[in-house]
Amino acid sequence: MTAPFSTLNEFRAVLARQPGIDTAAEAGAQERNGQLTKPPGALGRLEDLAIWYAGWRGNPRPSIEAPQVIVFAGNHGVCARGVSAFPAEVTVQMVANFKAGGAAINQLSKAFGAKMDVYALDLDTPTQDFTADAAMTEAECVAALATGWSSVDPKADLLVTGEMGIGNTTSAAAMAAALFGGAGADWAGRGTGVDDAGLARKAKVIDEGLALHNAALSDPLEVLRRLGGRELAAMAGAIAAARAHRIPVILDGFICSAAAAALAKAQAGALDHAVAGHQSAEGAHARLLDALGKAPLLQLGLRLGEGSGAALAIGVLKGAVACLSGMATFAEAGVSEG
Repeated sequence: MTAPFSTLNEFRAVLARQPGIDTAAEAGAQERNGQLTKPPGALGRLEDLAIWYAGWRGNPRPSIEAPQVIVFAGNHGVCARGVSAFPAEVTVQMVANFKAGGAAINQLSKAFGAKMDVYALDLDTPTQDFTADAAMTEAECVAALATGWSSVDPKADLLVTGEMGIGNTTSAAAMAAALFGGAGADWAGRGTGVDDAGLARKAKVIDEGLALHNAALSDPLEVLRRLGGRELAAMAGAIAAARAHRIPVILDGFICSAAAAALAKAQAGALDHAVAGHQSAEGAHARLLDALGKAPLLQLGLRLGEGSGAALAIGVLKGAVACLSGMATFAEAGVSEG
C-alpha cells in the first residue's frame, strides 16, 4: 500500500485523522465476556486484552490467524562516537541472518504462527551523526516512514515491529530525553553491553545532540528526524499504518517504544491500538513505558531487540482472544450462574 504522505506535515495530518476503536464491537465483546463460564474477572488482564482486541478488529468474537512481524534495519552515523560495543557492519550481518532464518526472532515468529518480513534501509548510507547535524533530511525521514507504512500487510490481524541497528539505543535514548525531558544519563543504557566508560560516552553524546537540536525538539516528528534513525522512522510508519487498517500492535522494547513515542507525542491517542509486549532489561525502558501509560505483558529480562519480546507476547494475546471467542457461555454450557 502506497503511503498517503510525502512530507512530515502530511504525515502529521494522517495521524490526526486516524480511525478510532469500534465501540459497538468493544461493547459486544464486553457483554460476551460477562457471560462466559468463569467467575467475573477470573482471567484478569486477559479479559481486558481480548475486549480491546475485539474493539480494534470490529468483531466481538475475533480470532488471531495472521500475525505479521516486521524487522527494520538501519545504520547510524553516531556510531563513529564509540557508543556501541559492536561495529556497524554487524547490522548487515544480522540482516543476512534474519533472511536465512537463523535469528531468535525467526524462531519466535515461527512458534506463534507469524509471517516475518525484513527491510534493510540504506545500510550503505548511515544516518548523519546527530551531534553534528540532523540524523536525516526530511526526505530521508519521510522515505523511511513510507517504507514502514507500505510494509504492513492489510490482511494481517496483529503487528509486531522489531529492529536491528548498531547504535540505535543511543538514538532511542536521545529521542526519549527530547520527548519526555531529562539528560543523557537519565535515558542511556548499556545497549549491546558497553562498559562504564562507554555508558558515560553515550550520555555525553546524547547531551550534545539535545543541545544542538534544542530549538526544534518541541516537534515530536522533528525529534524523530533529527535524533532517530531510518529503522525507528520505519517502525513509526508501520505502527501508524496498522492503525489505518485497524490492526492491533504489540510494541517491543526500548527502541520500538521510543519510535512509537514520537507518534504518541505528535497526536494524542495515537497508540490506543497498541499494547506493550514486554519490559526489557534496557535500563530506561520501564520509565519510557510509564511515560506512555503502557503496562507490559511480560517481564523476562530480555534485551535482544529484533521484536523478540513482542513476538513472545503474541502467545499471551492469542490466549486472551481464544478464551473470549472459544469459551462457552453459561447458557451454552448449561452451567448455573452463581
